[in-house]
Order: sequence, then C-alpha cells, then structure tokens
Amino acid sequence: MKNSASKFGPGILVTAAFIGPGTVATASIAGARYGFALLWALAFSVLATIVLQEMSARLALVTRQGLAQALRESYRESWLGSAAVVLVVAAVGVGNAAYQTGNITGAAMGLESISGVGIGWWAVLVGVVAGVLLASGTYALIEKLLVALVLLMSLVFLLTLAMVRPSIGGILEGLLIPSLPTGSLLTVMALIGTTVVPYNLFLHASAVLEKWPPGIDKRQAMHESRVDTGMSIGLGGLITMAIMCTSAAAFFGSGAEFSAASMSQQLEPLLGAGARYFFAAGLFAAGLSSAVTAPLAAAYAVCGVLGWSQDLRANRFRLIWFAVLLCGTVFSAIGIKPLAAILFAQAANGFLLPFCAIFLLLIMNRRDLLGAYINRPLANTLGGIVVLVTVALGVLKLQQVLLAL
Repeated sequence: MKNSASKFGPGILVTAAFIGPGTVATASIAGARYGFALLWALAFSVLATIVLQEMSARLALVTRQGLAQALRESYRESWLGSAAVVLVVAAVGVGNAAYQTGNITGAAMGLESISGVGIGWWAVLVGVVAGVLLASGTYALIEKLLVALVLLMSLVFLLTLAMVRPSIGGILEGLLIPSLPTGSLLTVMALIGTTVVPYNLFLHASAVLEKWPPGIDKRQAMHESRVDTGMSIGLGGLITMAIMCTSAAAFFGSGAEFSAASMSQQLEPLLGAGARYFFAAGLFAAGLSSAVTAPLAAAYAVCGVLGWSQDLRANRFRLIWFAVLLCGTVFSAIGIKPLAAILFAQAANGFLLPFCAIFLLLIMNRRDLLGAYINRPLANTLGGIVVLVTVALGVLKLQQVLLAL
C-alpha cells in the first residue's frame, strides 16, 4: 500500500460525511440571512473539527484501537462503560438511521431536479449504489469514490462562487471579525453542529487503522495522517464557505425571498440555465457521499463499543450498515421523515458530542497509554476551547429538542 503517494485518506471520509444536504441547506440559509457575517463561526468549526479529528486519529495510530474500543476499554469496570455503550448505540446507530433519510433524499432531489423522474425511484437507486459500494468490503474502493465525490462538490460550488463574484473585502471581514447579528445565534450553533459531528470521531479513528497497518512507522503514519486531516477537512470548510458566500452574494440584502430547496432556480438570473445542473450535481454528490459514510460510521462505532469485529466483511458489521442504509432508503422512497427518531437522535448527539470531546482530551493526556504522543500544551488549549463550545452546543441542542416535544 503506497500511503505516501496518496494525498487524501481517511480525512476525506470525514469531509464526505459532514458535507451533506443538511450542510448545504444550513450554509445557504446562513449566507442568505446574514451575508458574510457568520464566516468566522464556520472557520472556528473547521478548526475545532481538525483538532478533535487529529486527536482521534492519533489515539488510533498509537493504541491500534478505534475510539469506540478505547471508550469501552477505559470504562470497562465502571458504570460509565455501560452508559457509553448505550449512548453510542443510541446516538450513532439509531441516529444515523434517522439522518440517513435526509442524505438519500438530498441525493435523490438533485437527480429529480434535472430528470423529471420521481424522487422515490431515485432514492431507491441511491440506496442501491451506496449498498453495492459498502458490500464490496474494500476500504480503498470506498475511499476512492468518496474522494471523487468530494472533488466534484468542490468543483461545483467553487465554480458557482466564482461566477457570482462575491465581495473579497466582505469575506475577509466576516472571517476575521466575529459578530452576532440579531437572531443569528441558532444559525451559528447550526453551522458548528453540521461540521463538528460526533460520529466522525468514530469513523476517522477506525478508518486510519484500515489505511495505515500495524507495521508502518508511527511517526510517518502520524505525519501523513495530520496532512490528510488538515487538507481534507480544510477542503470541506472551503466547500461550505463557497456555499455560504454564493448565497450571501446572491440573496443577502436583495429583498428576494429565499428557500434553500429552490436555490438553484433562484440563481438562474445570475448563472443562467446551467444553475440547476450545477446545484443538482453538488447536491447529488453531497447526498451520496453522506449516504455512504453514515452507515459506515454507525457500523464502526456500534461494533467497536460492543466488542464486535470491525472488519468490513464481518457479518455483524455488514448487518449494522445494512440496517442503517435500509431505514434511510425506505423512509426516503415513501416520503416519510422520521421526526420522532430525528429528535431522539439530536438529543442523544447532544450528550455524545461533549462526552466524546471531554473523553478525548482526558485520554490524550495519559502518558501511560500514549507515551511521547500525548497532547502538547497548544493541543490542550485548543481542545479545552472546543470542549467548552461543544458543551454549550450540546446544551442548546437539548433545549431545542425539549422545546420541540
């Protein structure tokens, strides 16, 4: 395996996972309502994601355990161990089954918008394509397809941004000068919440074990993993920024009524008839990439925390991803949004995100486990800031869920 020749690796799975239809909608709404003012929140969320994902990958490379396994082993003799099992199964297993509906629907919407064929048929096709890819049991194949999809998203949204020609000064001001326009707090939390995703910590930790086998030099693997993480997640942040800036340039202050679902049609006066094809391609890539990574993340997390094999060809591993994929495909095809399950998943993730962030920060300072690879002061400082923000995010998310009940 020629790891050094590969510019992208497990980090691209993280990017493919968090750039889904939900991120496209959230970034579009943020730009349309608040212009460039919330770009700083996106920049923070990308930095937070890089910090947490680097810790998760480093933990896996040094201990040869995924995050779910590390959780189970660290709290085996404590009630926290049982709580961790329940929380991971609920938040990642059940949660991803609920979110998968949106992933598949997003990809199907992209295809429906340029074909006229009903969304239900496209949903089934997207589900089958994702299933065939996962059933291959070949990590390298999955990685290559996701790299292609992420690069397609990048091309679509960055070209669209270039055509809209946003204000460079406005972009720099939004990135460098934090502000909270009236009514924007929930949107800030939504931007962070669509980028700093708990299940990506489990996905990344397990994926690096597939990419870098036990015999490879740790320092080499660590360096390659950090480069991969920075490049991949940075690219994801660039895609999200392109979506926000396009929406800001096209809609903010224009008085035009905005809807994320009809953004491509509303951009036609600026981009011409090609707008619908641009956004159809981007939405399809976003939906399909997330439709592959969500079941994969659920299988890694649930199997890891239950002590089952995480081999892509193992029967239990395949059963988990198949159940998640089947739920999403069926609900999408028949047009039902599992609201109760989504609310439950949001609540569980509200607990899981700060729990994982705190656990990562604690375990990354254990010299007995990591030796020379423990956190440095800068990593601890950045990690501490991320923990505080994720705790606040978790509390706010829980409040939202409770108000929605």
